[in-house]
Amino acid sequence: MNSNKKGLNTICTHVGELEDKQYRGAVSPLYMSSSYAYEDVDVKRYPRYFNTPNQEGLCKKVAALEHAEAALIFGSGMAAVSSALMAFLKAGDHVVLQQTLYGGTYNLVHEEFSKYGIEYSFTKGWTAKDFEAEIKDNTKVIYIETPSNPLLTITDLEAVAALAQKNGLVSMIDNTFASPVNQNPIDFGIDIVIHSATKYMGGHSDICAGAVASNTQNIDRIFQLAKNFGGSLSDYTVWLLERSIKTMGIRVRAQNENALAMAQFLENNDDIVKVYYPGLPHHQDHDIAKRQMKGFGGMVSFELKPGIDSSKFQKALQLIKPSMSLAGVESTLLSPAKTSHALMSAEVRASQGIADGLIRFSVGIEEVDDLKADILQAIEKVK
Repeated sequence: MNSNKKGLNTICTHVGELEDKQYRGAVSPLYMSSSYAYEDVDVKRYPRYFNTPNQEGLCKKVAALEHAEAALIFGSGMAAVSSALMAFLKAGDHVVLQQTLYGGTYNLVHEEFSKYGIEYSFTKGWTAKDFEAEIKDNTKVIYIETPSNPLLTITDLEAVAALAQKNGLVSMIDNTFASPVNQNPIDFGIDIVIHSATKYMGGHSDICAGAVASNTQNIDRIFQLAKNFGGSLSDYTVWLLERSIKTMGIRVRAQNENALAMAQFLENNDDIVKVYYPGLPHHQDHDIAKRQMKGFGGMVSFELKPGIDSSKFQKALQLIKPSMSLAGVESTLLSPAKTSHALMSAEVRASQGIADGLIRFSVGIEEVDDLKADILQAIEKVK
């Protein structure tokens, strides 16, 4: 599509060729791309069905950002995840999922899929061979997340896409941690891209939203289910999200720069025993990350030296705030074992390498020297 050839900042700033009258309440299509729109089916005009005018413009923008033909936006990241998965799975089907996943996605699969007669397997690792080992005759979908939450493992997009295509499977990715600024999975052959738009697309810790981008056929299939699941986004939140995407390119690039500086600082601190960041040369997946990412992202995870209480450390911070949110312009951190991955059992977390003392650090756009000073003073207080 022609809009994909525009620069990132241009895409982020301009909604598309929408006339002012659409924002005054004119009936318009469900979602738009350069060649795809519904205008002549009354049910598609019902506002609850993802088709208010500002939703259409935002969907067009998300599609352009992810080099896709079309997109849908949702009321949350989990609404996007569940709608995408359930649109391609039915009783008797099987899905292969990456071992290292967001805890909410893991819980969705673990708690709900058996009720629908859907089989699933989690890989033992995150290479293409790990996925291939779990494919069955009834497998329909491969689901990945890269960089992963919270250990920032990197999955080879091209290899997984080729594996899915060879076996006639649909490939899906949670691209939240990378954002469209740093990674465009469709360019590597992935079929469906999912975002918790609450995070880098939102960027200000004030909304909850999700997004899915793909070709028009896949988006239409997801819509047919999504209209029944009811995960649509309010007009006001759509407006806030569209506002936020205008600055996403600038924000994410600043977060990339700060995160790399903080990861280097943390790995050279004797009170930090392990740092997870794909931009570090010694990261196990650094070479893959260099090949498929334009930037390494704003997320860093680390483990404090034994004897330093992670909870007390977080409470001692003055600038960086312990928070459930991430990817905002302000720096935040949390303990995955107590928050994002608390729904997993301790045994499952341990099998994935998620230590109880692990801290996930979402680096914001503050001055790096201020962030360093805050971490140093907090460590000194609790040592």
